[in-house]
Amino acid sequence: MSENFGSKRLQRSESDRFLTGVCGGIAAYTGIDSTLVRVLFAVFTLLGFSGVFVYIVAWLIMPSQSEQRSLLEQIVRNFQGKESQN
Repeated sequence: MSENFGSKRLQRSESDRFLTGVCGGIAAYTGIDSTLVRVLFAVFTLLGFSGVFVYIVAWLIMPSQSEQRSLLEQIVRNFQGKESQN
């Protein structure tokens, strides 16, 4: 097994981003080219609009590289009145 097992984290990319960094983050996590991930999202979108839904969900649940919490977790914590710490 690899010594880095478990250290990989699915997060939005801050350097390889076109809109929000979702495709760049998925590409970095899986080790494939980000252009291929973007093309796959476009194909899924053209085949039934599910690509847009999956992209929005991924944007909400994937934290950015510089943050510990996802956007959805920050929204929930703010709604509950808790402090949103990074």
